[in-house]
Amino acid sequence: MKQAGYRTGLVGKWHLGLGGESGPDWNADIKPGPLELGYDYAFFMPATGDRVPCVYVENHRIVGLDPSDPIKVSYQGKIGDEPTGAEHPELLKLKHTHGHDATIINGVGRIGWMTGGKAARWVDEDMADTYTKKALAFIDDSKDQPFFLYLATHNIHVPRVPNQRFQGTSAAGRRGDSIHELDETVGKVMAKLEELKIADNTLLIFTSDNGGVMDDGYEDVGSLDQKCNGVLRGFKGSVYEGGHRLPFIARWPGKIKAGTESKALIAHLDMPASFAALTGVQIPEGQCKDSVNVLPALLGQSEKGREEFIAHNGGIQGPFGVRSGDWKLTTGGGKGYGQTPPQFQLFNLADDLPETKNLAKEKPEKVEEMKALLAKTRGTANAQ
Repeated sequence: MKQAGYRTGLVGKWHLGLGGESGPDWNADIKPGPLELGYDYAFFMPATGDRVPCVYVENHRIVGLDPSDPIKVSYQGKIGDEPTGAEHPELLKLKHTHGHDATIINGVGRIGWMTGGKAARWVDEDMADTYTKKALAFIDDSKDQPFFLYLATHNIHVPRVPNQRFQGTSAAGRRGDSIHELDETVGKVMAKLEELKIADNTLLIFTSDNGGVMDDGYEDVGSLDQKCNGVLRGFKGSVYEGGHRLPFIARWPGKIKAGTESKALIAHLDMPASFAALTGVQIPEGQCKDSVNVLPALLGQSEKGREEFIAHNGGIQGPFGVRSGDWKLTTGGGKGYGQTPPQFQLFNLADDLPETKNLAKEKPEKVEEMKALLAKTRGTANAQ
């Protein structure tokens, strides 16, 4: 986007690493980070909301850090004398169900331990408002030039601690309340584009990064019987469709016909190639090799997206979910690491979106075809 003359901005969750091999110095310039990877401006949390350090970083520095109260962070063991969720559950305003029992920040137990930086610590209830304000300011500052904004909201990631004005507004506990809060953020961004009269010249994409899961570490939902993934099988961390089939909503007045739907297969990793095609720039040699230009599908000009897709969990050992058209092969769909040997299951998503009918025995030739595709993509002799 910078090659095409765009001003680039990041607001929200980063979680892609900071600092060199030894990690960042939280009390000095924090780099490399987003600015070294192409962003002109960045306001972000260092990892996720349920991890320490619970501070904001703007460009290279922690916001509001008092040099006389330096931050120390550890993921190996407790540091400092601040209370933890494991030791003092009575101090928690949001109970944890598993993990998230280390240092308590703002009444919430986190992953990892930290001490110091008290003046810089975020208040969870204000996080959505803070990110929205920063996003709108970036749009205001960039309105007279092409811009790219990556707004990675904290909603609805754990811990879900919405602002007081949203608490109790849904029938689904803090989780539903947080979705209401997210709706407001999206609405304010859309309203800002309209206010500046640039909505018709802006491609707006709303999506998520993984399927839903009902218990992801905190007691924050009204009923665990709710079907967060609808008819889809599996949850976050699974290679079944419930693990990775996501909402993907695109709005571009005059370019994308409102109210239309597409069955094209696309993935988030296709955005670099698609944006490069949109802006007329070349992706550097050897980069984004698994990105496919799906711009025609995105604009509603074609029903064809990418031909194949591979979901995986647990690193190089899998399990894997391999898509080719409507066919899908899984090598063990449960959350966790690979099975030895893989338990292959074959589904036709056109007829069986919930993945309930294993056709592996009926279609052995299709199983072998899909196994060969997986092996080719992984660069291995076989799918195992």
